[in-house]
Amino acid sequence: MNSFYLRALSKKDKLTAEQYRELLVSASAEIARLETVLDSLPSGILVCDEKHSLIKANQSALRLLSLSHKEGILLWEIISDDDLAGFFKKSLQSGDQVLEHEMYVRSQRISDAGANRLLSISVHPLVEKRHITGSLVRIEDITEKRGREARLRRAENLASLTTLAAGVAHEIKNPLGAISIHLQLLQKAIGIKDGNNHKYFTVLHEEVDRLNRIVVDFLFAVRPMTLELREGNLNSLITELADFFRAELEQSDIRLWVELDEKLPPVLIDERYMKQALLNLIKNAQAAMPNGGLLTIATIALDSEIRISVCDTGIGIMPENLKKIFEPYYTTKDNGTGLGLTLVYKIIREHQGDVSVDSREGEGTDFEISLPVYQKEQRLIGCKNGEYAK
Repeated sequence: MNSFYLRALSKKDKLTAEQYRELLVSASAEIARLETVLDSLPSGILVCDEKHSLIKANQSALRLLSLSHKEGILLWEIISDDDLAGFFKKSLQSGDQVLEHEMYVRSQRISDAGANRLLSISVHPLVEKRHITGSLVRIEDITEKRGREARLRRAENLASLTTLAAGVAHEIKNPLGAISIHLQLLQKAIGIKDGNNHKYFTVLHEEVDRLNRIVVDFLFAVRPMTLELREGNLNSLITELADFFRAELEQSDIRLWVELDEKLPPVLIDERYMKQALLNLIKNAQAAMPNGGLLTIATIALDSEIRISVCDTGIGIMPENLKKIFEPYYTTKDNGTGLGLTLVYKIIREHQGDVSVDSREGEGTDFEISLPVYQKEQRLIGCKNGEYAK
C-alpha cells in the first residue's frame, strides 16, 4: 500500500482535483483501518518519537495504564504510578531493548477495586534506515495468566504432598505420643525439686506439643476431605467467630469491624471446615498487626456468588511473595508451619470456590473468598433436604 501512495505522489503534478480527492479518501480509509486494528489488539501499544513524547496509544494501553490520550508529552510525565514512570524514563532514555519486564501496578479501574495488576512490558526501538526514530512499547496484563499458573502449581503441590504424607506423618505422630506420655511419667518419678527441673520439662512439653501441631496440620492438609455440605448461613457463622475472637483481638489493640450483607442467600458449606478457613485468616491478620490496627470482615452477595473479605491494616506482603503464600511450607513467621493458608486454599476449593489476595506492603492485606450461591431449584443427584446423601 505504501508503494501505491509513493507512485501517486511521484505523479502529483499530473493528478486532477478528482484524483487528489480519491487519493485522500483512500488514505483516510487506510488510516482508519489501521486505527481499528490497533484498538482491537488486547495488548497495549504505545508509540513515542525520538524525544520520548507520546505520539500514539491504542485503547488497550489507555485502559491498562489509566491514561487520557495526551500526545506530545513525555511518556513518563503522564504516568501516575511512580515506579512505572521511573521504569519508562530509564528504559526510553537508555535506548535499550526491554523484553517482557514484569511489574505490579495499582489499577485505577473501578472494576478492579484498586487491586494490583501484573503487567508485562516490552520496549523496542523504532529503526528506520539504520536510525532510531522512536520507541514502541507493548503492554500485556498477565494477572489472570499468572493466577492460573499459581492455581495449577498449588494443585500440583497438594497432589505431591498427598502421595508422600499420610504414612510419614503417622510414623512421626505415634512416637510423639509415646514421648509425651513418658515425659509425664519421668516428671512424676523425678519430681520438681527446683526451678530448673520445671523449666526443662516445660520446654520439652512445649516442643512436643509444637511438633504435634505441625503433624496434625500436615495430616489435615494432605488427607482427602469428606465434606458434609449443608445449607448454611455465612453471616451467622461469621458473627459467631467474631464474638469469639473480639476480646482476644482487643487485647492486641486490634479493632474488629464486621459488615454483613443482610440479603446474603444460603450457601452449601461444611461449617467445621469453613470455620477453620476463616479462623486461619483471622489469626493470620492478627499476626500481621503486632502494633494493633483494624480487621474488617465483610460479606456481599453478587449474581451467582457470595464473597467474603478479610482485610487487615498490617505489615502487608511484598508483591513478589504474593504468588507464593498459598504454597505449602511458605511462611514469613519465625514459628509458622507454612500450612495455614494452604489449608484455607484447599478448604475453599473443596467448596467449589476460590480465594485471592491483594496486599500493599506497609498498608495491609485483603483476602477475598468467593463461593457459589446455592440454587435450590437445581438439586444435585444424590442430595436430599439440602444435604449430600451418604
